[in-house]
Amino acid sequence: MFRPLGAPRILLPILAFCAVYALLAVTVENSYHQLTLTLVPVWAIFGLSWNLLSGMTGLISFGHAAFFGLGAYTVALLFVKAGLTPWLGIPVAGLVGGLSGLLIGLPTFRLRGHYFALAMLAYPLALLNVFLWLGYQEVSLPLMRDSGWAFMQFADHRVYILIALGLLLAAMLAMRLVERSRYGMALMAIKQNEAAAEAVGIDTRRLKLVTIALSGALAGAIGGFHAVILLVVTPEAVFGMLISAQALTVAMFGGVGTVWGPVLGALVLIPLGETLHARFGAVLPGIQGVVFGTAIIAVILLAPEGLYWKAADLLRRRRAGSGPEAVPQGREGPAAPPTPAARTAPGPEAPAILRAEGVSKSFGGVRAVREVSFTVRRGEILGVIGPNGAGKTTLFNLLNGFVRPDAGRVLLDGRDVTGVAPNRLCRAGVGRTFQVVRPFARMSVADNVMSGAQVHAASAEEAREMARRAMRRVGLGGMEDARAGALSNLDLRLMELARALAGNPRLLLLDETFAGLGAPEVEQLLGVIRGVAAEGVTVVIIEHTLHAMVRLVDRFVVLDNGAVLAEGLPQEVTGNRAVVEAYLGSKWIAHAGD
Repeated sequence: MFRPLGAPRILLPILAFCAVYALLAVTVENSYHQLTLTLVPVWAIFGLSWNLLSGMTGLISFGHAAFFGLGAYTVALLFVKAGLTPWLGIPVAGLVGGLSGLLIGLPTFRLRGHYFALAMLAYPLALLNVFLWLGYQEVSLPLMRDSGWAFMQFADHRVYILIALGLLLAAMLAMRLVERSRYGMALMAIKQNEAAAEAVGIDTRRLKLVTIALSGALAGAIGGFHAVILLVVTPEAVFGMLISAQALTVAMFGGVGTVWGPVLGALVLIPLGETLHARFGAVLPGIQGVVFGTAIIAVILLAPEGLYWKAADLLRRRRAGSGPEAVPQGREGPAAPPTPAARTAPGPEAPAILRAEGVSKSFGGVRAVREVSFTVRRGEILGVIGPNGAGKTTLFNLLNGFVRPDAGRVLLDGRDVTGVAPNRLCRAGVGRTFQVVRPFARMSVADNVMSGAQVHAASAEEAREMARRAMRRVGLGGMEDARAGALSNLDLRLMELARALAGNPRLLLLDETFAGLGAPEVEQLLGVIRGVAAEGVTVVIIEHTLHAMVRLVDRFVVLDNGAVLAEGLPQEVTGNRAVVEAYLGSKWIAHAGD
């Protein structure tokens, strides 16, 4: 939303929670309970590190134990081999975790979905065997009775609780600030639709590398602290499957993609698992694994995104009444654009803003685009039409950098941009919408549009103002706080258009913008696009609604079987027998002639 959260609203709940937890900690004298109270913040922090990568980007990691274990071994080996105090060893462990995250991310981010998750699983399993092979089956931290404070060894174990709580406080505050930052908004955009995030100028690969490095650093540091608590490190205890499962489970159980989720998960699952292990561990070995496995099943069945989001959705429905979320009323009208009638189509002498030269693309044995060449003149509205399967969307993906052509090239203002990443093309002034609307569904309309403004905005306030202007241009003023997932099809189309316009593009690529709209809605959207073009934005639009396109575009390019079938003014193209046959078929032509 446009209204930024104030510092008190961010700080007070976290500070209050930590204060209550600290008061509880100082009253506990049982050493086992003290250990449990120490482990809750430890696993909450580990869950936050998992949440930073997987919860906020949607890339599920089964291998966070790699960072945790490297951090634990870093602190232990530096202590044993070099006599380095954990006060210094833990920051080094964070650095090791961050560097390992970067090294792991470089090859692994080439994968998607379950391939990424399975690849991440391989890293801790490999490291487990490496440390066994190196002979580090068990590394014990020596006791330093004469200088315990210097080596983070305390007679009163409640000090560990307070240190762990201090680390959790710092991690929660940092994550809470990340949530409302430009960086956090970009991560949430990647999670909800990576292609749309790339199209609005977010460098998704670079951002994911930064995120896995930060996530690895946090996991490495808390792994180092965990080694100090237990005074012994073994490969199975820090690289084992249960370690990654605990990070994933506390986050999923409490709520993915939020600060409070891992904390809630740790508060419930860690004491439960430790208590059952203490009571029944001798009879039922591995009872903790049963607890976490049961928790995962329960979450999948009852609250797939965790307790936090389940409660938030229930509260939202209660406020909105029965049925779907209400959309705020009182929508403002669109800002009055220049009179469309005053716009004149550019002539053949107008300079080219975009040029395709012999562009081709095949997928296996299918030639989706075949030697397509055409020019888009600055300031015109160019329509790309053709029957289903003609290669229109593939052509857009070639122009927009989502797909690299097998042959040919794409020129933007005379500069070769063939295969340039979509986020870089966005920065160069190319906006894009999609055939299937790709909203960031859990974000507000304002945040969706603001994500498109971030690429050119120097500050958050400037991005908000750019987003406001874009929303007014398309007629969504007054709907800033509506949740994108609750919008109608027309409003989703308008929001996606506003998101593309928020970055002030010079060239706008619209992919089947009228899909699924009724006649009155098409007319409304036609007026918005005419107004955008009247402001000087060049528009290239794919559409099947030919009667609407004839009234909108200055010129047509017709594709059939991946190749250019015809090109010209609307009246020329619609009277072309080959074009009509491609749309309606030769039988229809023969019947019409009878």
